[in-house]
Amino acid sequence: MRVLGVETSCDETAIAIYDTESGLLTNRIHSQTDVHARYGGVVPELAARDHVRKLPLMFASAMAESGLSRSMIDGVGYTAGPGLQGALMTGAAFAKGLARALDRPALGVHHLEGHLLASMLEDPAPTFPFLAMLVSGGHTQLIAVEGVGAYTLLGESIDDAVGEAFDKSAKLMGLGYPGGAALSRLVQQGRRDAVRFTRPMVDRPGLDFSFSGLKTAVVNAVAAGYAHADVAASFEQTVIDTLVIKIRRALTQTGYGRLVLAGGVAANQPLRARLKALMDDCGGAVFYPAPELCTDNAAMIALVAALRLQAGERDLVSGFSVRARWPLSELNALHAESVA
Repeated sequence: MRVLGVETSCDETAIAIYDTESGLLTNRIHSQTDVHARYGGVVPELAARDHVRKLPLMFASAMAESGLSRSMIDGVGYTAGPGLQGALMTGAAFAKGLARALDRPALGVHHLEGHLLASMLEDPAPTFPFLAMLVSGGHTQLIAVEGVGAYTLLGESIDDAVGEAFDKSAKLMGLGYPGGAALSRLVQQGRRDAVRFTRPMVDRPGLDFSFSGLKTAVVNAVAAGYAHADVAASFEQTVIDTLVIKIRRALTQTGYGRLVLAGGVAANQPLRARLKALMDDCGGAVFYPAPELCTDNAAMIALVAALRLQAGERDLVSGFSVRARWPLSELNALHAESVA
């Protein structure tokens, strides 16, 4: 089954084609960083307009790269939420119109489910069940994954997500946009033990996170005259230490021996190294997508759509629905035999 995926949840326009027999055929991503940089953050209206401009061109490019004719596409998947309402609507309208023109089924996909299962595009791929650490600009969640659609939230941030804390801390230091990437580059010049930040909520039971206090601590460190590079390095080290402590607790709680790191922050190399050491120590294994599959991408959307389309799910032929907010708990679980 060949499925074309469309991703427009925020400020990346992406199209991919996934073949259930051959794997990923093409994965094209256009970043809107230049569009939003002058404003210091994503402007929803501009994001939607740029998706409208880029989607037809990227579709043509993806088809040419894959070597497929349109008639060889068996289904279309698109991000239906969560995300920016206008951006989601542009992608959904394009995908549904394409599916209608091709007389193929379409299916709206949960953006976070895409991140959770993106590692299944790699070799080796994780098998169920596993513990997932989802770290992105909008989410920091520990999730027990028992199968496609079978997700149990174990803990999450009660305020800022990790990616949000990176971006806000970078902005406090005047590092520009996108802040998280700029901060990660600055870390290379700093000392990770220069500033003694408190590891938030690690002295409390449970698996929830909180990073708003750490952001305040960054403000105080900058005001105290610490070098920005040292603040950045110490900040990143504190975040990694906190995540590792909570992940270790979650592994003990679930008894799982497999860990999946997902989301934009999953591309962070020091975090990957620490989790590799953790799982080696535990006798388990850690899985993470390639860096280009950590950011918002259509490959993960095409994969999830393929799994669910094969199990018989599909949208109504007419109309579509997108959701800016969409809890993972509302997804339907698929039986293991449906995705084997």
